[in-house]
Amino acid sequence: MTALITGGSKGIGYGIAAGLLKEGVNVAITSRHQDAADAAVRELSGTGPGKIIGIAADVRYLAALQNAVAKTLETFGRLDVLVANAGVGHFADIREMTPEQWHETIDTNLTGVFYSLKASVDALIAAQGYFISIASLAGTNFFPTASAYNASKFGLVGFTQAVMLDLRDAGVKCSTIMPGSVASHFNNHEPNEGDAWKIQPEDLGQMVVDLLRMNPRTLPSKIEVRPSQTPKK
Repeated sequence: MTALITGGSKGIGYGIAAGLLKEGVNVAITSRHQDAADAAVRELSGTGPGKIIGIAADVRYLAALQNAVAKTLETFGRLDVLVANAGVGHFADIREMTPEQWHETIDTNLTGVFYSLKASVDALIAAQGYFISIASLAGTNFFPTASAYNASKFGLVGFTQAVMLDLRDAGVKCSTIMPGSVASHFNNHEPNEGDAWKIQPEDLGQMVVDLLRMNPRTLPSKIEVRPSQTPKK
């Protein structure tokens, strides 16, 4: 089995890659920068029976995803799982939100997922595979300063549910995972001891493994996940 994970060099994507490698899944990760992808590959190599490669790909560009899929197929011969994880967040009152921040958020978090699936859908159908998008609880819960981020994640949830209906009869399963607070590098945050109460990236890696183990007749199409406790004051 082979998985392609966008944004896999750190955070949630890294945790998912680690979980899959331990299960013997071959993994291709992408990052905007080849050096970041290569560093993650060095760290993850040998952590499980699965093999891993790193590919530079900016999900805002369809050609970059087509190249990533081609390299994955060239290396591993198949593509069974796409995890669309790459994401950014710009948070500002609408009066301060710039057009550049808006477009980077939408182009990465929403259009980038469309490009990721568009580039890989034929391979996923051939493998009777699985498409998993990493959305957010911000895909159903709106909050101040998050107009761009909310729009991207609301859209991503709707997109994944719609393509689930498109691809179900083609033998491709589609799920969206909607995490709450995660101890990741999102929005330039550096994980620290104070993040112990949050969902950990490896928890989401286990969730992806569990989805792949699910009986083929059963499809958890939308999964909300949040920390089991609130931070201690």
